[in-house]
Amino acid sequence: MTSPNELRNLVADSLSNFYSQRISRLDTLKLRDVLRKKNPYMFKALGVESATEIVEGLLRAFLSSSDETIFGNVFFEPIVKAVSGGVVSPTEGVDIAIETDTRYTAIAVKSGPNPFNSSQVKRQDQEFRTLRSRLMKLQKQFDPLLGHCYGRRSGEPTDKRIYRIRMGQAFWAELTGDDDFYLKLMDAISVKITQEHRVKYHVAWEHAVNRYVQEFTRDFCASNGAIDWSKLLAFNSGRPR
Repeated sequence: MTSPNELRNLVADSLSNFYSQRISRLDTLKLRDVLRKKNPYMFKALGVESATEIVEGLLRAFLSSSDETIFGNVFFEPIVKAVSGGVVSPTEGVDIAIETDTRYTAIAVKSGPNPFNSSQVKRQDQEFRTLRSRLMKLQKQFDPLLGHCYGRRSGEPTDKRIYRIRMGQAFWAELTGDDDFYLKLMDAISVKITQEHRVKYHVAWEHAVNRYVQEFTRDFCASNGAIDWSKLLAFNSGRPR
């Protein structure tokens, strides 16, 4: 059982890692890589005429899509491992393993309930099956579990997958034996600590915006400061040379 103080310390460490990786993403992001993946027609159709507006829009879209992945990897996964008493799984696609004298529980940890498409279900199922084959010699009950750290759906194995699904309260309760743990986890996220991290992140954000606006203006604006849409579109969609 994780004590309240242990949980607070665990959450604080995980938050530090989360914000460190967010800042690292800002520092290492290549503006041109993001520009190649965005729709320049839509920017113009929205009436955007500011390099700053384009850069900030690009950064927000990019970071919002990466934040969920980072949060799952450096916040949720370490906490799942710690409170469950598990260890890092020895196979790809499975994150945590909990082993007793009679059972081997293999857990793939996901942040939330974004639906798997059929190919993802098949791949996750195959990853569990691969691990099961490797563990046959243990002669223990193999219990594959897809755990979502928030959400409400649960499900048992079907003819298309061998794993169970647990989400949110049900998932955390299974790991800890505490039906209220999901609430305690939220309470352990200190407002004071998150505000301290946000201050540092805001500075990194402003510096990144300054760098990328300078780069965008240099490469995709005319001498009078107007966006050169032809040049931007040629970079984004012109024939490779």
